Amino acid sequence: MANPSPIDQLSDRLERLLVRYEELMRTNTLLTTQVQALTQERDSLKSRLSAARARVDALLARLPETNKSDTPQGSL
Repeated sequence: MANPSPIDQLSDRLERLLVRYEELMRTNTLLTTQVQALTQERDSLKSRLSAARARVDALLARLPETNKSDTPQGSL
């Protein structure tokens, strides 16, 4: 086989680069979609955590105040 000409070599390399570029673009699109989904999930979890904290704080506020002197001796 004869050695390919520099133009053929350059053409082959350019084709490989274009294929790689398309692969990277598809990968980037998929990763961008995943980041958006994870960002939405994080925001949802943060909101749920905030609501849960508010509920816990409300429950704690409803508990009667206890003093150490009110606590039976054996329970400390």
